[in-house]
Amino acid sequence: MRVLIIGASGFVGSRLQAAFLGNCVGTYCTHAVPGLHPLDVRDADAVRRFIADLTPNLIFHPAAQAHVDWCETHVSESFEVNVRGVRNVAQAAREVGARYVYFSSDYVFNGAAGPYAEGATPDPLNVYGRHKLEAESIIVKCLDNHLIVRVCGVYGYQRDGKNFVMSLLDRGRRGELMNVPCDQWGTPTYADNLAAVVKELALSIHRGVFHVVGPECMDRMAFARLACAVFGLDPGFLRPCGTEELRQAAPRPLRGGLVAAKVGALLAIPLLGPHQGLELMKRQMVREDLTQ
Repeated sequence: MRVLIIGASGFVGSRLQAAFLGNCVGTYCTHAVPGLHPLDVRDADAVRRFIADLTPNLIFHPAAQAHVDWCETHVSESFEVNVRGVRNVAQAAREVGARYVYFSSDYVFNGAAGPYAEGATPDPLNVYGRHKLEAESIIVKCLDNHLIVRVCGVYGYQRDGKNFVMSLLDRGRRGELMNVPCDQWGTPTYADNLAAVVKELALSIHRGVFHVVGPECMDRMAFARLACAVFGLDPGFLRPCGTEELRQAAPRPLRGGLVAAKVGALLAIPLLGPHQGLELMKRQMVREDLTQ
């Protein structure tokens, strides 16, 4: 089986690559990574040529412009990557008969009554969520053999420290105050566990929309305190606040998160709660001498 990961240089993409033990082809867009191939999903001809030459059986597409506030103020640029780029890959996947696995978000919901199951009606509040939902619609119309995997609150070891827990550890060790919204709820999801579950799902016969997230819904401040406890940090640097106080460009769904009962009933790999995931993350960092 030939496996392609669009965006293997990113956080989720790199975890997928590890789940396949490197037995796959991966791409990057702006930051060169040894062993990966350059590909800009906005270039329809380049996407078509690359996928036609490789003829993969299975395509994962975690690549996205995921900076939610940036998307809110750069609507057309977000559209080019998060909508048009998805259309380009989906069409190329259809042409070679590949199974297509697309990563979406809980931001397709408005956060009024989460956590949400797959059958809930989407109603995004921000540009990023609207573009994710539009991309989902394109995929459904474009090809039958697809999976749409919605995720939420993905965390784990990441060398450049972009995800919430890595940022928290960095600030905590430096004693730098960190504002944490106590009114935003979600379902924290350990990246390595996410990759393992999505791999199993992709290799199954199942199609359609699946939520793949951790089993516990909690507010961000509670998750931050749990991370401090696991990593032995004094939580005094955490400052609880309301979302409005942060004055972010993009509105956030407050009572968000997803329910993963559907995938949990189908697959053998369990979805890990936040304490389990954080402990595994800590062990990984200990192995690499990164906790000090």
